[in-house]
Amino acid sequence: MRLTKFFLPTLKETPAEAQIASHRLMLRAGAIRQASAGIYSWLPLGFRVLKKIEQIVREEQDAAGFQEMLMPTIQPAELWRESGRYDDYGKEMLRIQDRHERDMLFGPTNEELITDIFRASVRSYRDLPQLLYHIQWKFRDEVRPRFGVMRGREFLMKDSYSFDLDYEAAKRSYNKMFIAYLRTFERMGLKAIPMRADSGPIGGDMSHEFVILAETGESEVGCHRDFIDMDWISSDIGYEDDLQPLVDGFTAKYAATDDQRDGEQEKALGDDLVVGRGIEVGHIFHFGNKYSKAMNALVTGPDGADVAVEMGSYGIGVSRLVGAIIEAFHDDDGIIWPEPVAPFRVGLINIKVGDDACAEACGNLYEALQAGGVEVLYDDRDLRPGVKFAGMDLIGLPWQVVVGPRGLKNGLVELKERKTGERQELSIESVLARLAT
Repeated sequence: MRLTKFFLPTLKETPAEAQIASHRLMLRAGAIRQASAGIYSWLPLGFRVLKKIEQIVREEQDAAGFQEMLMPTIQPAELWRESGRYDDYGKEMLRIQDRHERDMLFGPTNEELITDIFRASVRSYRDLPQLLYHIQWKFRDEVRPRFGVMRGREFLMKDSYSFDLDYEAAKRSYNKMFIAYLRTFERMGLKAIPMRADSGPIGGDMSHEFVILAETGESEVGCHRDFIDMDWISSDIGYEDDLQPLVDGFTAKYAATDDQRDGEQEKALGDDLVVGRGIEVGHIFHFGNKYSKAMNALVTGPDGADVAVEMGSYGIGVSRLVGAIIEAFHDDDGIIWPEPVAPFRVGLINIKVGDDACAEACGNLYEALQAGGVEVLYDDRDLRPGVKFAGMDLIGLPWQVVVGPRGLKNGLVELKERKTGERQELSIESVLARLAT
């Protein structure tokens, strides 16, 4: 994509309402624009990152055996009255009426709706387990939406649901998702630490938050030092194998969110204790028959008796992850995208537009990179080099290729790695070979 044709409305000044790094940088980099409090439009740069994250999430859900579907954003209130949550959920739920004065709501989550779909479709234990997920926009009317996409009112979320006959089977589904989450976040360049957590209004007796460490994290967490260097995924995972030993290996070591921390355990860890700021990027729950019993989601068991199925719910904040990744990876100059989620892999900079040699070299590089499947943003604007360098650092593409007349006289261009700031002068052939790997 040529930058002269790419919609990228960057800002020189930081908007006054932006309080944290990700919000400041997403606004300045032209990734989002606020429509109203806690509600954002995703502009092309930010949308490309959002879709990269969504695809990684989708691939790992599919690999774990979950099937994708799509449920509506607007739900009938009667389902939530069945579960008992319609009045309990609070003002975060946006309650509305249609033209026939039927009570509806903009879904903040989908336990009730997926339970209704299940109970209308599954009758026998022979049809279990059922493992379903969707990726959908949700709305929670936060009283004070802030921190950009980290705590907005409208957000994109992946939520999965499992239906099993008994607790042991439900635990197997839970373990599949536990491992799938570790793989998902690792693929994004993140190290997410599973921490035992409270289930909150979802309910349930088995719950883990997946937390990434970032200096600007929203809460203080504690964990064993081994988590920092632990190799999350060292081999291929067989999801039909017994995953309990693998899960036990992760959960045996101390890791706790701020409201679950244990002073005595932390004192006993001594130098092995790591305390830092954390950002929640995923949450998994097992809540038994909380919803199936209330909503009469029953199957016939092996003995012929009706059984309320065991359920689990598993969420990843897809849009929230964009902000969380920036919180973990940025510097004073801008964003530093991990390669798997970067909107483009390479920023190509022509520092002397109008120079025939520069134009030819940039054109050849641009075409060769694209032909090799490398996503490249070509800054072909007629602006000062300093403006172009600052812009590329701001939007944070992993690699920058700088083409100027002085280097070209010697057959060289500059390759800069955004993460380290390391610069090398290389031949065009060497740059192409390096970026093709």
